[in-house]
This record gives sequence, C-alpha cells and structure tokens, in this order.
Amino acid sequence: MLISICITLCRDASNDGQGDTVSLSMSVSELDDSGEGKGKKKRGRPGKQGAASKKARRSPVDKGGRRPNGVAHQNGEGTDPSTLFEVVKQGKSAMQSVIDDWIEAYKQDRDLALLDLINFFIHCSGCKGTVRIEMFRNMQNAEIIRKMTEEFDEDSGDYPLTMAGPQWKKFRYNFCEFIMVLIRQCQYSIIYDEYMMDTVISLLTGLSDSQVRAFRHTSTLAAMKLMTALVNVALNLSINQDNTQRQYEAERNKVAGKRANEKLELLLEKRKELQENQDEIENMMNSIFKGIFVHRYRDAIAEIRAICIEEIGVWMKLYSDAFLNDSYLKYVGWTLHDRQGEVRLKCLKALQTLQTLRELFPKLELFTNRFKNNNNIKIYIDALSNDDCENVYHLVYSAHRPVAVAAGEFLHRKLFSRHDPQAEEALAKRRGRNSPNGNLIRMLVLFFLESELHEHAAYLVDSLWDSSQELLKDWDCMVELLLEDPVQGEEVLGDRHENALIELMVCTIRQAAEAHPPVGRGTGKRVLTAKEKKTQIDDKNRLTEHLIVALPMLLSKYQADSEKVANLLQVPLYFDLEVYSSGRMEKHLDALLKQIRVVVEKHAEMEVLEACSKTYSILCSEEYTIMNRVDIARSQLIDELMDRFAHSVEDLLQEGDEADDDDIYNVLSTLKKLTAFHNAHDLTKWDLFKNCYRLLKMGIEQGSMPEQIAVQALQCSHYSILWQLVKITEGCPSKDDLVALRRVVKSFLAVCQQCLSNVNTPVKEQAFMLLCDLLMIFSHQLVTGGREALQPLVFNPDSTLQNELLNFVLDHVFIDQDDENQSMEGDEEDEANKIEALHKRRNLLAAFCKLIIYDIVDMPAAADIFKQYMKYYNDYGDIIKETLSKARHMDKIQCAKTLILSLQQLFNELIQDQGPNLDRTSSHVSGIKELARRFALTFGLDQIKTREAVATLHKDGIEFAFKVPNPKGPEYPPPNLAFLEVLCEFSSKLLRQDKKTVHSYLEKFMTEYMMERREDVWLPLIAYRNSLLTGGDDDRLSVTTGASSTSKASTVRSKRGRPPQHKRRPEEESVEGSWVMRNDTLQTPGALHTPQLTSTVLRENPRQAVDHIPDQDSSEPGSEPDYMHNPQIQMSWLDQQKMEEVNRKERGGMNYMKSRSGGVRQQVRGLMEDDAEPIFEDVMMSSRGQLEDMNEEFEDTMVIDLPASRNRRERAELRPDFFDSTAIMEDDAGFGMQMF
Repeated sequence: MLISICITLCRDASNDGQGDTVSLSMSVSELDDSGEGKGKKKRGRPGKQGAASKKARRSPVDKGGRRPNGVAHQNGEGTDPSTLFEVVKQGKSAMQSVIDDWIEAYKQDRDLALLDLINFFIHCSGCKGTVRIEMFRNMQNAEIIRKMTEEFDEDSGDYPLTMAGPQWKKFRYNFCEFIMVLIRQCQYSIIYDEYMMDTVISLLTGLSDSQVRAFRHTSTLAAMKLMTALVNVALNLSINQDNTQRQYEAERNKVAGKRANEKLELLLEKRKELQENQDEIENMMNSIFKGIFVHRYRDAIAEIRAICIEEIGVWMKLYSDAFLNDSYLKYVGWTLHDRQGEVRLKCLKALQTLQTLRELFPKLELFTNRFKNNNNIKIYIDALSNDDCENVYHLVYSAHRPVAVAAGEFLHRKLFSRHDPQAEEALAKRRGRNSPNGNLIRMLVLFFLESELHEHAAYLVDSLWDSSQELLKDWDCMVELLLEDPVQGEEVLGDRHENALIELMVCTIRQAAEAHPPVGRGTGKRVLTAKEKKTQIDDKNRLTEHLIVALPMLLSKYQADSEKVANLLQVPLYFDLEVYSSGRMEKHLDALLKQIRVVVEKHAEMEVLEACSKTYSILCSEEYTIMNRVDIARSQLIDELMDRFAHSVEDLLQEGDEADDDDIYNVLSTLKKLTAFHNAHDLTKWDLFKNCYRLLKMGIEQGSMPEQIAVQALQCSHYSILWQLVKITEGCPSKDDLVALRRVVKSFLAVCQQCLSNVNTPVKEQAFMLLCDLLMIFSHQLVTGGREALQPLVFNPDSTLQNELLNFVLDHVFIDQDDENQSMEGDEEDEANKIEALHKRRNLLAAFCKLIIYDIVDMPAAADIFKQYMKYYNDYGDIIKETLSKARHMDKIQCAKTLILSLQQLFNELIQDQGPNLDRTSSHVSGIKELARRFALTFGLDQIKTREAVATLHKDGIEFAFKVPNPKGPEYPPPNLAFLEVLCEFSSKLLRQDKKTVHSYLEKFMTEYMMERREDVWLPLIAYRNSLLTGGDDDRLSVTTGASSTSKASTVRSKRGRPPQHKRRPEEESVEGSWVMRNDTLQTPGALHTPQLTSTVLRENPRQAVDHIPDQDSSEPGSEPDYMHNPQIQMSWLDQQKMEEVNRKERGGMNYMKSRSGGVRQQVRGLMEDDAEPIFEDVMMSSRGQLEDMNEEFEDTMVIDLPASRNRRERAELRPDFFDSTAIMEDDAGFGMQMF
C-alpha cells in the first residue's frame, strides 16, 4: 500500500515518462536445425574455417539482406537496410527472421557474423565509425574502443537511446527485443561455444567502462538485457535439470526387469550436460554482474543507474532462488537513497513487484527490517510509527493528484476503516442516529482542523474521494450533526468545527455534482465515461433530495454567521432545480427565497451578498419553470433596496458635510447590496447610474465623500454601463441610444480620470482599473466582427489621460516595500498581506500593459515600464517580458524604438544624478548595460526578421549620442557619447552588411578630430566602432593603443579564409535593405521629466486614401512629406544610405573622367578623397589580380585539407546577399518577410 504512495511521489519528482520495457517472459523456441540441440557441443575456440567452407557460404547480399562486415550496400533502386543497426532501427522485419539470418551467417563464418554484431552495438551508440575485419582479428577490444572513440561525432550530444520521436522510442524497444531473441535462439548450442558470448561480454564490458556517455549507456542497457535473457536460460536449465532428475529417479526405482539401462545412461549424460551448461551460464552472468552491474549501478548518469536497478528487480522476480537474497537486495536498499527520483522510483517498483508475491515474504524479512526507516519506502503499514504516518498524511494536500490519492487511500485505511461496522451501527441506533458515520465525520473534521490548511478543504475531499466515497457522500449524517443537538456520549461541535464541517460538506457536494478535481489538480476537465456520467447524475439527484429540505433550516440556524452562510449559499448551485417543480417542492423554494432575503437584509459583507446574488441568478435561469416565482421575489427585493437607496442618497446630498455616521452607513450598506446584485443581474430599468454619478460628483466637488462609498459607486456605475452595452449589442440600437450611451461613458470616464488624483488610495486604484477596463471595451476593437454601427462608442484616450495612467503606474506599482509600508500609515503587515498587496500591484500593471499591447495607449509609454525590468524582475518580470513580446509582435520597429527610449531615459537619469563625467565602471552604468544585454537577447537568433528593428534601434542610439554637442567646443566629446557603450550590446544582432551601413551612418556624425582621438573619454566611440567592424573587412581600432593598422599584411590577414564572390553592381546595392523608413524619431525626455505620451509615430492607415502626390521639388527626396504621400518611393533608412553612397561614387566617377580630359586629375582626386565616405569592401569584392596575389602569398596554407566542419562554415559564407534584390526574387520563400 505505502509502496504505491511512495512510487507516485517519486514519479512526481522525476517526471518519469518512459513506458515499460519489453516483456521478459520469453518462451523457449526450437531451432530450425533439429540436430543442433541434440548434438554434442563443441569446446574451445576453433580455428578458422577452410576455404571450401567460405566458398559454400551464402552471401547475405544475394538474399537482399545485410552485409555482415557492416558496409552499406547500395543498389539501383535505393538504399536497403544493409546493417543490423538499420534493420533494427527500421523495425520492418520480424526479429525472429533477423536473428535466424544472423545465426546462419554465424555458422558459415563466425568472425564476419560477430563483426556484424559488434558494429551493431557500435552504431546503436551513435558512433559513425565501423570496425573492419582486420581490426577485429588483430586489435584488442580496448584498442578498438579507443579507435571508435576517436571517430565519434562529438558535435552532437544525442544518440539513438536519447533521441526524441516515435521512431527512436520504437528503436529502444527493438534493440532490447533483438538481444532477448538472440539469446533465446542461441540458447541450445551457440552460447556454449566459448566464442560468441565471450566476445560479446568482453566488448560490452569495455564499452561500459568508456568515458563516452553514449557507449556507456548503450552497452549497459545491452548487458542488462543480455543478463535478463541469460536468467531466463538459467531458469529453463534449472527446470530441465529437475525434470531430468525426476525421470532418472523414477527409472532407477523400477524393478530390475523393467529398468532400461540405456535410458539411465542417457539421462545421466543429459543431467551432466545440463549441469555443465548451468555452470557456463552462471559464469557468464557472473562476468556481467561483476564486470558491469557493480560499476554501473552507481554511474554518474541517473538513467544508467535506473536501468541497472530495474533489471535486477526482474532477475529477482524471475529467478528468486538465485537472486532474491541479501547479496543482491543490498544494491536495491543502497539505491533507495539515490538523489534522483527516477532511480528511487525503479527501486520502489522492483520492491512493489516482489511484495505482490506472498511466497517471497520470508526472503524479504531481513531487508525490510534493515531498510524500514528509509524515507522513500515503508513496506508494511502496521510497522509504521505515528511520525511516519504523519509524514504521509500531509501529502493529501499535494497538487499532484496521483500522490494525493495514494496518500488519501493510506489515510482512509489508517483512520477511517479501523472500526467494527456492526457495533457502530448498533450504537448509532441506540443514540437515535440514522447513520453510523458520525464519529468518522467528526474525526475527519478534527484532521482537517489540525492540518491548519483550512483553505484546502477541496484538496482533502478530492484526495479521499476514490477511497472514502461512502463517508463523504453521507450528507444526511452531516446535516444531522449540524441541526440536531448532541445526544449523551457525543461531544458538542464548536464554532470552528461547524465551520469546518460546512466547508467540507460543500466541497463534497461540488465534487459529486461536477465529477472532476478542483482547480490545480489535473490538467483540465476530462470526458466522463457512461458509467461516470450515470454516477454523477445519481449523486446530483440524491444530494438535491437530501438538501433541498435541509438548506432553509441550515440558513435559518446560521443566518447571523457570515462565513457559514456564504458557504451554505453555494449549495443551490449544484442542485437539480427541476426537482422543485417535478417533486412539488415549491414550499421549500419559498422557504429558501425567504431565508436569502433575510440574509441580504442582515449582512453587508460583499462575500455574502455576492453569494446571494449568484444564487438568485441560478434560480432565475430561463430553462427552469421556477423562474417566474424567483423573478418576482428578486424584483420585490430590488424595489425595496432602490427605495431605501434613493432616500438615503437624498438625505446624504442634502446634509453634505454635516452627514452623520448613520446616513453614511445607510447609503453604503444599500449601495453594496445593489452593486453585488448589479454584477449578476440587469438592473438598468432602475437607473442606478444617476444616483451613483451624483455621489461621485459631490465627492469630487466637496472632497468629503467616504472612500468606501466612492469605491462602490464607481463599481456600480461600471456595471450599469456594461449592462447598457450588452442591451445595445444584442439588439438593433438607434442613433439616440448610441448617443445616450456615449454621453454616459464620456461623463464616467471624466469622473474616473478626476478620481486618479483622489487622496484615498482605494479610490484611485478602483478608478484606474475601471478606466483601463472601459478603454479596452470601448476601443477600436468594439467595431470588429461586423459591428461598424457601434463606431460612435469608440473612445481613444488623449495624451493627458495616457500620461495620468502612466504616472499612476509609476507611483503605485514600481515602489519598494518600505515605501508601501509607509503609505499604509506604518501598519505592520504580515506575509499574507504583503502577498496580497503584491498581487494587487501586479493586476494594476497588467491592466495598463494590456492597453499597450492592444494599441490603445501609444507604445512609447511602455519605455517607462521596460526600464524597470531588471530592478523589479522578481515581482513583475514575467508581465514586462510578455508585454515586450506582444509589443514586438505588433510592431517590431516601434518596439525597438521604445526599447532604446527606455535605455535613453535611464541614461539621462544617470547623467542628472552623476553629472556628465560618468564613472563607466560604476554599478549604475553596468546595470544599464545589463538591461541592454537582456533586451538584445529578446531579438532572438533570426537576424533576418529583426534586421529592420535592430537597425532602427542603432540609428536612434547614434542620434541620441551625438544629438547634444559639448558646450566646451567640438574638440570635447558630446555629453551622451558614453551611451554608445550601451549600444554595443546590440551590435551582435546586426547582419554583417548592416554593420557596414550603420558604421557609415556613424561616421556622418564624426569629425576628423574624433577619429583621431584615443583618450579614455573617447573609448565608448572606439568600442562601438569596433563592434560594428567585427566580422567586416576594415581593421578594428585598438581600444588599448588606438592604432589602426592599414598595412597590407594586416589587411590580408583579416581577409584570410573568406571565399571570393563577385562584386555587386551599384544599382543592386542601391536597393538593398528593407527597413521601412520612419523619420519620426521618439523624443528623448530630459532628466527627471515625465515624457509626453503624445505619439510621434505616424501610423499608416490603409483606409485613408491618398489625395495627392506633392511635387518632388517641394520637399527633399526621402523627407517625411515625400514618404507619407508617395508610397511608390518609400525607402528605408538603409536604402537611403546605400543610395547616397552610390550617388557619391557616380559623382566621383564623372569628376574623374572630366579630370582626365581637362588635365586636373590630381585636384579631382583630392576632392574625391575629401567627399567620399569610407567604403568597406569585402575580400569577395576584390579584383582577380588581388586574389591571385593573395593566393601566391598564402600558397602553403591553401593546400591544407580542412576538417569537414570548417569546410561547412566556409560554404555557408557563400550564401546570397540578403540585400540583393535579385537574390530575393530568386528565392523569396526562404525568408519570412517581403523585402520590397
């Protein structure tokens, strides 16, 4: 029993998803050669076979099968399985047939057949090498393994046993089956020839000692399965020996006249042969156990240890006489302390299998006493101490259902099944009780209270549901304990016990009615079987019959206790409400409605009021015939509440600041009740919004409204608006209806915006959440799905509202715990309150982030959120990361602009705090760089998809660094130059072609003086230039010395190993790139100033028609007006840089031609050197002569035969230039983006 509990626990810890191994109960089959089993076996290692024997051997190729030497065979029709590994991997051939073919090959040529078997184990380990016949005959196993290790592909850590997918799972099964069938088919002769088994065991022993995990893992699995097969053979030999001995004894006991001496001699000879075979099998098993098992059961790899323990459990079960003793059980006992749950699970499974066989109990006695105190196993329930039991009891609250159910079964057997049913039934009758389970239910309540996990009653019930259903479904007994007074000999239930019993009863009702585990247990609702569905219906009918009468009495008894009433009001949710009408029980319905009305009048707690509202909502469902009766009772209750609310509001408004506590209480209590009912019921005909709006306006104007009234008025107004929207969307609204609702929404949004500046934090938080919800509901998504008529209801927040929302998040979400404690007026919070406060702040942040990712609030507002990623990673890291992911999916370029804006804001704040002379080694600068590194990681590995965004990010970063000149003069570095060091973190995300363009753009901002400076203050510029030149053609500047080597040797050295490519035409370069040009850059805010959130991003609206195309002379080509009004000439920033470079080349070429005709070549050359920007050409663009010179210079290095991996890298560099439009046109499907 307890083994099942521990096994489930270990499975939870290890997440063991592997299935069971192949069945081990193989039957002995006869060989095709009938004489082989009867003939005399051969001893010793025979010599090589003669030539005649080899010539007579049938070729496996002729059979269309495999070549035993492991060399793949290719035919004209394709590739057929040519090795044992391929045959087993494909699994298309019957294993019996495969083994028979191998045995036939072994009879003809043992060496070749064994070579095939050796290569099978080598290839199953994932090694690409092949053992040749010369190696097999001339090299020792250690030398062969060393040779194979050298040929092992170390680039990949995967090998067949660890690869995922159905094919490789099937391969593992086939691999184990191959070994089992091999031994089964060879068990009568071949395994005794002292050649085949010696060779295989020696090879596996050597492989199992290898440092290569693949060899060690595969060979250990093979050896353990080989051992299991030999155990089967040994068991069969033992049975045959016993049978032969009985036959011999029976023949010898015959009278002399009937005794057959020849038969006695044959039986003696057979017994001797069986004993010799038994000895040889034991020697083989000894070799495997001592040479492999005792070393690998403590291997560093948990899976290898698990294989060993799993198989030793099989040996103990199959051949208990030989293996089920302390010499072998100790290995299982020791491994029970393994640090990996997967290995402990195998131990427990092995012991569980042994515990199911009662005849094995005596052999396990010593082991049980020795290892009983192990934390992972408890063999006998009776042997456990109370402390041991308590360690299991708490597992009923585990989130993992199998563990909890096993613990629940244990708890049931320990506490709820140790009683005499007949005696307890007699005692219950004497006491006048209908059920004998009273004491057991009391014990369950005590257990629940002592566990101090009262909020987990549903988990406790679910854990006991499978084993204690009879007890948990005894609702009569539970009601009896609650309603009736205790009789003599029974203890009185205290208030805590009654609360616990009611909570447990409600949980059992829910479990019976819904027939699925509570939230957090299991992966979701599963489809019930027909039997389970019938049980669910029966349980629902039974609980309805029992509780439909008792519920009004329970509510009447506990109507003053809010906690008990809130739980009891959940019971009608699980009733079969048709019983009220079909069973003629309307009087019980009236009694229930009467008690609910009394509860509403007596209580003002939101939990109780919401439970009442939900109960009314269920009872008012249109599908039930009782709907009219309940609707009348509900309307009467609402009418009474509305009259009371209207009068109390008038009194409060008239008295104003002079209102007393009674007036405030009357308004608040009535408003709470109406708000709770408005959540689940349409109360628009009572027009609650009018009075709530009056209360809010008075509170804003006078500033004296109690915060609880303001919070409830905001919530009630919100419900009123939503119900009005529901009525409009479900019907055919008129224009007047839309205008009226828009007026209501607009006025309420204005009130909420004003409440953001309220002095009371709860009011501000409520207003913020409602603003976010309403902006989401009445956003542009309202008109989707064919609802264009609702366009007048769409609201877009202006910049002021966006600013206030952002400021609220910064002030109330991104705060330290100390600040929060001070805001709570110094009250000391316990851990639960801190968690609740954190949960509330997370909700506030999530509400605002939702506005960003749905494009309701401009994305630049997210910069203030993103910059908090590192500082508040533990509290909000998941929310910020998801927001960043969704924002990038919405607009990659705008998201990149927002990221660089957040870094710029942090940099400005740092400048404001420390001054322009930053300490680049300080923790603050390192923090910004670390945040930039994290942002860079979010771009992923696909540089093609993110190239536009990354390039835009670099562009904005460069402009920010050089935007503000140094007031001391141009010879001093700009104040923001250190920001380039932050920008270096994104350089690795640029493609090599893009690095050149970004570098060219950087040099536009650099003067000749800047290029020559090497002081420390210029190091950020040097580092950024070097990051852009990494992988390029130009030499990098030295950060240490500042020297730029331009010698020929340095140039050639930087270009070595690069394959040549043709130089592209200028017109091809002019159309490289695909970043959509956005001249509107985000305004970088100054230090300590909140950024204006008016969007500076010009959003393209496809629905707006282009009215006209302005003249190109009216604006500079590529300017913002030109870009906005002429989509035919839209050009990315990279395109513009390339086009300018091409134009400079053309102008330089024309000037050069003129200089040749005019004789002023030297002057033009000087002009070209002054105007042209540096062009970083690749070695692939060099002239043929330069390449030939380089080949001659490095002729000795060009003849080196590079490894395959290096050649693959060089070939990869010959891919087409992704900026080349012709390359894009040829293979557009290769990229997930349209370039032009």
